[in-house]
Formats: sequence, structure tokens, C-alpha cells
Amino acid sequence: MYLIYEPGHEKADADGFRRDVLEMVRDLDMPIVRYPGGNFVSAYRWEDGIGPREERPVRLDLAWRTRETNQVGVNEFADWAKRAGTEMMLAMNLGSRRLDDARNFLEYCNHPGGTYWSDLRAKHGYREPHNVRIWCLGNEMDGPWQVGHKSAAEYGHLANEVSKAFKYFDKTLETVVCGSSNDKMKTYPEWEATVLDASYDSVDCISLHKYFGNEEQDTLNYYAKAIDLDRYIVTIGGVIDYIKAKKRSKRDVKICFDEWNVWYHDRKQDGERIASWDWPEAPPLLEELYNLEDAIFVGSLLNVFIRRSDRVKIACMAQLVNVISTRTS
Repeated sequence: MYLIYEPGHEKADADGFRRDVLEMVRDLDMPIVRYPGGNFVSAYRWEDGIGPREERPVRLDLAWRTRETNQVGVNEFADWAKRAGTEMMLAMNLGSRRLDDARNFLEYCNHPGGTYWSDLRAKHGYREPHNVRIWCLGNEMDGPWQVGHKSAAEYGHLANEVSKAFKYFDKTLETVVCGSSNDKMKTYPEWEATVLDASYDSVDCISLHKYFGNEEQDTLNYYAKAIDLDRYIVTIGGVIDYIKAKKRSKRDVKICFDEWNVWYHDRKQDGERIASWDWPEAPPLLEELYNLEDAIFVGSLLNVFIRRSDRVKIACMAQLVNVISTRTS
């Protein structure tokens, strides 16, 4: 099991970051890492992860039925990202929270100083702003499982207002609006059309998610599933073009495929395990054991992203370490 933060481990540095993990991440040479990603963000209070560690609250994480100690927050992640040689793509909570919470998060991270939130960052030991350039407007808001789930119209309106506020702060920032959690959702692709109809003029990308598996134990059929990814991208590209034409816009909205990977080997068992948990702290979770078949298939997905790079601006493999980790048999 690999963690990015594990104080007391023999390979941890003075700040608790695993040096061996940092070396592996540097070798990957990734331009950007999304944080905090996944269902976790929809009930996350970013303020819980700042200030002295001993004063940070322990919260219940409803997404994974665990206890979150908040020992790693945005400042610690900024430190880690610098050491890993990558940039931060921050996700904000638009599930249980609203516009002002997101605006305060931006001010804390990006404003140089002289305001409440920027001065608080300096007080916490980070005088220079983090200067985060790309912001995710929530996560999988189309999913009924999401804390604070909204209809496409409700979410599209909120995301548009948050994105506009961010652009008022800095017009060069990029925002990513939530698309479908996968292409099997009942609301797909109407969700994208409704959300973009409300937000097209203010956002820069729309996110898509999709995980793959070979539950049928049929290798040829498994490999053919790369076609599903291609169709997914083409379909949403068509939705983008439709809304662009409808609005007579000259702007181009791109696709941010910010969650994708193979995930099926232990998925059912993990779901049963989570349901039985009594709020543990940092338990082993969703640790896939991959094989050569999976590796070949991932290669085909990478080829799809390259071929469709006219549409896909960002493609983040989920997850980097620990959850859906890249172990092979």
C-alpha cells in the first residue's frame, strides 16, 4: 500500500511525505494532479484542512464511511505538488456548499495579501499565493449518490455563477463544469446539454468520468471497450458543438476527462466492506491488483485520448496512488 503522506514511515521525510512515492510520481512527469478528487469533495470543508494540525477537526466522510483527520489540506498538498514537480487542479465542494465558500477558497489560495483569507494563508506560513490556475466546479453532481446531488438545471445555474465569480477575480483562470459520471447514466447526454446551456459562456471544460472492467472474462470484448470511450468523447463533442451553435458563441469548451481507469477486480467486495465499516481512519480501500491484460487495455485508452486530443484537453488517471493504485501481478 502506497501513501503520499505517512508520518513515522521509514521512507517519510520531515514533513511526513513518502520519499519513495515522490520519486515514482516525479518519474511519471505529470503536468497536473486533481485534488481533492472524487465523491469525498461533495461534503468536504476546505477550511478544516488549514491552520495548526493539532487544531484541525476530525470529520465523518459520508462518501466512504471513514473518519477524515484533515492532517493533509491544501497547503500540505501544495508542498507535495512542488516536490512532485506537478501543478494543482483544485476541486471545490458544490454539493453541500455554495458560492461564497468557493470564493473564499479561491481568495485563500490565490490572492497575494491584504484581505482576510489571503492574510490567513500568510499566517499559516504561506505568504506567497499558490496561484492555482484550473478549478473543478464540484464532482459528479449528476450522481444520486452524491452528497448535495442536484438536477442539471440547479447545478448548471450554480456552476455558472461560481465560474463567473472566479473570472471576476481573474479572467485567466480556467473552470471545469461537471458532465456525466459515466455514459450509462439515465441523464446522459441531456445532463451535458442542460448544464452547458446554463454555463457555456463562463466555463472552459466539461468533465467526464468512466471506469472499465472485464467482468465477463472475455479478453477480446474487453479490448473492444476502447470504442466506448471514443464514442463517449464524440457524443459529448457533439453536445458542445450544439450548445455553441445555439448560443452563437465563438468560445470553445474542451473535455476534461478527470477520472478514468480500469476498476473492477475487487469493486463488489469493496462495496460490501465499506457498508460494514464503523468509521475507520484511512483503511485500505479499492486496491486493484492489475494484470498484463489491463495494462494493454489502458494503452488502448491512451491512444484514444491522443487521437481525440482536439476535444480532450485534460485526462487524469484515477487514482494516482493508494486508491485504484497501479499495482500489477
